[in-house]
Parts: sequence; C-alpha cells; structure tokens
Amino acid sequence: MSKVTLSFLVIILSCLVSIHTFAFTYPEKPPIPEENGNEKQAIILVVEENKREQIRIQIQKQYPNVILGKEYNEVFSGFSFTGLKKDLHRIQNLEGVLSATPVSTYKNHIEESVPFIGGEDVRRLFDQKNTRLSGEGVKVGVIDTGVDYRHPDLRKNYKGGYDVIDEDGDPMETKANDGTATLHGTHVAGIIAANGKIKGVAPEADIIAYRALGPGGFGTSEQVIAAIEKAIEDRVDIINLSLGNSVNGPDWPTSLALNKAVEKGIVAVTSSGNSGPDVWTVGSPGTASKAISVGASTPPLKMPYLQLHSSSRQIKLTQMQGAKAWNLTNSEQIEFAKLGESSQIGESVKDKIVLMERGKIPFTEKVLNAQKAGAKAVLIYNNVKGVFAGGIEVPANIPAASITKNDGEWIKHQLSKKPSVRTIYKKEEDMLADFSSRGPVTVTWDIKPDVVAPGVAIDSTVPNGYMALQGTSMAAPHAAGVCALIKQAHPEWKPQQIKAALMNSSKPLIKESHKLYRTIEQGAGRIDSMKAVQTDLLIYPGSLAFGQFQSNASRTSKKVKLTIENHSNTREKVRFIMPERKKGLQWKLPKAFSIEANQTIQVEIMADITPSVLKGGLHEGWLDIEVSGANRKIPYLFVVDEPDYPRVMGFEFALGDKPNSYKYQLYFPGGADEMGIALYDPDSLRFVTYLDWGRMISRGVYEKELNVLNSKIEPGTYKAIVFAKKGKQEDFLEADIFLEAK
Repeated sequence: MSKVTLSFLVIILSCLVSIHTFAFTYPEKPPIPEENGNEKQAIILVVEENKREQIRIQIQKQYPNVILGKEYNEVFSGFSFTGLKKDLHRIQNLEGVLSATPVSTYKNHIEESVPFIGGEDVRRLFDQKNTRLSGEGVKVGVIDTGVDYRHPDLRKNYKGGYDVIDEDGDPMETKANDGTATLHGTHVAGIIAANGKIKGVAPEADIIAYRALGPGGFGTSEQVIAAIEKAIEDRVDIINLSLGNSVNGPDWPTSLALNKAVEKGIVAVTSSGNSGPDVWTVGSPGTASKAISVGASTPPLKMPYLQLHSSSRQIKLTQMQGAKAWNLTNSEQIEFAKLGESSQIGESVKDKIVLMERGKIPFTEKVLNAQKAGAKAVLIYNNVKGVFAGGIEVPANIPAASITKNDGEWIKHQLSKKPSVRTIYKKEEDMLADFSSRGPVTVTWDIKPDVVAPGVAIDSTVPNGYMALQGTSMAAPHAAGVCALIKQAHPEWKPQQIKAALMNSSKPLIKESHKLYRTIEQGAGRIDSMKAVQTDLLIYPGSLAFGQFQSNASRTSKKVKLTIENHSNTREKVRFIMPERKKGLQWKLPKAFSIEANQTIQVEIMADITPSVLKGGLHEGWLDIEVSGANRKIPYLFVVDEPDYPRVMGFEFALGDKPNSYKYQLYFPGGADEMGIALYDPDSLRFVTYLDWGRMISRGVYEKELNVLNSKIEPGTYKAIVFAKKGKQEDFLEADIFLEAK
C-alpha cells in the first residue's frame, strides 16, 4: 500500500498573518497564508502491523511532546496522536506509516413506524428453536451518546457497555450538570429494542451501549473508532451508528473501521446523513461499502400544509421538535416578526401565526418570545436554500414549524393583502424525507443509501419519558432492529447474507409523479421486516456498481458476479427480465434457470457500454428478477466521465442561531488542494483579508460558524470571492457578505 499524504485540515477564521492588501484588487487575491506549524492537531495513524511497536516507540522517543491517544488493533493497526502540526507532518514520513488522517468531528444526526415496517406481524413467527421472533439472544451495540439504562422501557434489555469519552464502564447519557444534556442514544436504543410502554422493532434484543459522543452530541472519529474496536472485542452481533460527518469518501477511517467490523462478522448499520436533498451528500461512515447505509422515509403521517385563501399554493410544514404538534384547523391571520426578537414581537401577534426568519437568536428563544406575546403558532423560514428540521430545548405550548426560504419570502410578500390562511392535512406514507442524504459515493460510485426506513416523527424513549424525533438517525435503528430479527431467525448467516435479505425484500418507493425515486436516493427501497425474515432466496450484492467509463473510450463490457443462495427446502425458478433497450447500453443476462434447495450458484451480469454515445454523468436504473413468479428489483449505477462538477459549489452565508454569529457552508465534490474566502472593500475593490482558508480539504459539505466579536474581521459589507483549487483546475464563486455585531 502506498503512503497517503497527511491531510491537514486548516480552518482559520481570524486573519493573524500580515498581508500587503494594497497590492491586490478585486478579483486578484494574495496566496493563502501558510499554515502555523505550532498549532496543535490530532491525527489517526494507520501503520504496518509488523512495525507497529517500533513506530510507537520511535514517535514517543523522538517527539516527546506528541501525545498518544487511542490504540487500534481490531479495525486496523494504528494509533491516534495529538501534537504540533510540524511534528505530525514529520511523523507521516516514518517508515511503516501507511496513512495519516486528521481527527474529524461527528454529531448525532414509533408507535406507528414499527407496525408499518411489519414489526408487530413478525412476532407471530418463530425461529429454529420455536421461539417467537423478537430479537432474543441477539446483541446490538449502540454507538451513540450513551443510553439511559434506567428508563423503564430499556432497563430489561440493557446488558452493559462502555463510555469511550470518560473511559469507564458507565455509558449513561450526558446529564445537564456535566454539560449540554443528551438523549439521542436513548431514542435510538428504544427504536431498536424498547420493551415496555412502547415496543421497539426487536423488543427482546440485548442492548450494549457505547458512549462515543459527549455533551451536546459531539464526538470525534478517534472516539467513534475506539467504540467500534470495543464492540468488536465484546463480540456484538450488530452495531448501530446513528451519527456521521459530511465527508463523502469510501476511504475515511471510520468507513474503513466499519468495513473491518463487517469482515469480523458484525452487521454494521449506519445512517446516511441529513444533508439532502442534493446528490453526493452521503457522509462517512454511511459511505462504508460493506455496511448497511440507511436513508429516511415517512411512516403513515398526516402532514400539515399551509394555504393562503387567495392562492392555490400549498406550503409543506416541517414540525419542530420540542414544540406542540401542529393542530390548527381554523382560518388564521399571519404577522411578520422579523427575526423573532422580543423587541420585534408586539401585542398585535396575539392569536395569530407569527412568521419569522431564521437566524441571530436560537429557535427556542424565538418560539418562547411568540408564546409569551400570545401567538397561536410560529413559522420559521430558512435563511439559506433548502429545508431544515429545527428543535427547541424548552417544551413550548404552541405549535412551531419550519418552511423553506422561498416559501417564507413568498408569504411575507403576500402579507400586505392581509390574507387569511388555513391548514390542510394530507396523509403521506412511503415518501422520501427531503433531509435524507443522497449518494452516490465518490471514487467507488457505490449506490448509497442501501435502503430507507421510517425517519420522520418517530416516537421513542428519551430520559424521563418519550419524544418524537426525526432524521436518518431514527431510520437506521429500524434497520438494525430488523437485522436482529433476521439474525435470530438465521443465527448462522453472515453479515452479507443479512444485508442481502434486508435489501432483496425492500419495497422500491414511488414519487407523487408515479415514478420511482432514484436508486441513489433510496437504494433498494423501504425495509419490510416480515418479508426480510421470510426471504430464503438471497441475491447479493443487493446493488450493482459498474464503475466509471471515459466518454472517449471504445465499446466496453463490464461484468459483475451475483451470488444466489436458495435456503428453502424447495427448488426455485429464477428469470432475469431484459431491461428496455437504451442507446449505448446493452445487457447480457443469464438465461432462466432453477436452483435446487440449499444450493448456491454464481452468475454473471454483463453491461455492454458505448460511452461515446452516452451523456456524461450518472446512469442508473433497475434490473428486474423474477423468483418463482415474484418480482425483485436490483438497483444499478455506472458513471460516464468523472462528473463535471465545479471544484466548489453551493456557497450559503447567513445569520447563525446565536447572537453575533454567522454560518456558512460550501460543497467540495472532490475535495480541494486549497480553498479560501477572500474579502474585498466594495468601494475600492481592494483586498481586505481572508474570512477562511484551508489546505487538503476533504470531499463533502464544509460547514463553519463565525462569531464576529471573536474574529479580527471588522463589521461591514464585503465583496467575496470563494475559490477552490484541485489539481490544475480552479473555480470561483462571487458573493456579497454583510457582517454585523451588536
């Protein structure tokens, strides 16, 4: 294996380096500042196993100020170290070092949802020992914020665990007196195996809790990998990771660690992320090829939509967690209250819906300000493109919901007509959640997510009670619970067989337009626990990635092997249905055949591709396979040319959710060798400073928050150039930025 260059992620929000600004005018810019070698950083080092001890001793002897953190033996041979960047940069060149990666940050991303996927019906079935299918005897490791093991619905299932943060055997959720309290892991554990007032998918499975995310639900790749190590040592059957970052890459250490866990016999289930609805937004560890990556769909719900009486436009509401459910039934009036500060909300909002823009103060403060003034409900519209699923930290007695920026600004412009508004409730199910991250995975072009599961308005356990939450974090434990049921029914099955049963039995979802969602949005479809445990003819892999083709290449054939296993006691007939012919794509599929009971065979699927007659980009679809008269769909994907995406896209800059803060995000589809946000005086067009800069930026979404008071940047209006370099290509975006401090 060749050495991988150490990826230093240099994020500096204040410009401490002196630059001769008079020499540069818009759009020229100076070189980005050199990195500070005396800054501290943490890295994960992967080393050759036979040189492991030698490298550790050498580092500790030559670099006494470099501190050893975690040691990894199960997922790979390596360590985490913290030290000065200049020392870490030298360490990467030691003989036997295979790769060095900066430690990244991770965040935690039912009553109707469990029956909806067949979770109640499946309990009528029995395993090989004539015991009802309930997850009994299956050990599920929950790598998360910890678990409130005293909860009455969980205490019977809790069988121990480990706290990676505090390095002890008590993986309790963070309490308020120890920092920002958490509840995420308890909610996840309840979806998997609650057994009390509510029932999880596998209510008699054993829960082994690993606290890898600390106060506020934040943790690092160093801690997450350590938790995976511990789960392997504890020989759990399944691990659930409802967490992630924005790095869309198959080779990120957490993704590699998860693949290693699967190789050691553990079924690994992870959330795909909450950065949708754009493509390429799936993040690690949801990019792990051998893990089961889960996106979010809707269980049966009555979804609220707003409609102004003067218009046919219907605006979808995303209910905010922690607020009262949206339950308005009469015609109402709306009043705009700017950012929702107390000084901006007058007596006139009484008994009205208050419209606010996101930003400047927390959601909790906005909603409580409106409640105090007697408002009937709160609508918060986004200040950047897209949807968001916010939450409030203090329970509110009035409903609150979020809407898009486009919808919010449209309502605001209608208010001069003093329109009344009504709420329409639509029954929805099996729709893909807007926030659910989409694939594919960069470099490998794998289809992710693998499946989807309910992840909207999911009721489950939290410390001291129950709460409805949403996100792919809630979808993943539904899949983990179903995997526990499959494991109980087939204890001898390996992870790839359990993954195949889950994918082969899933239901492909259809949009309102009556067309299938894309493969890179839903994978094989929405999971079905009843069908999954009864599936006895397995076809894997459950999705087909044919890789990348260059548009100037000649006609090329690419083969993928499918394994087909018949675990039934009867012969099964298998027939591949030839897809509709497309220009530039032909298929060579196996002829119809029979597979005997308990027989395994391999067949080849060949895609004959002429790239020169195909458009560049993603080409995807479904192969239909008839198994004894029943239809199955296997998703496929291939790429012509590397997608011609710019090196940087999607720059959004808006008020943050705290006083004097601003948030911004960028998307780097292929990562960047170098990036920066250069600020210029709008009148003289002279370069002023860099808002941000960095080198060796990872693939994926890049998000930061700026506090104006803590930065060296003066408040005011600036012209900005956002740029990224990758190889010989450099791309630019232009924007106007306003910074204010109070």
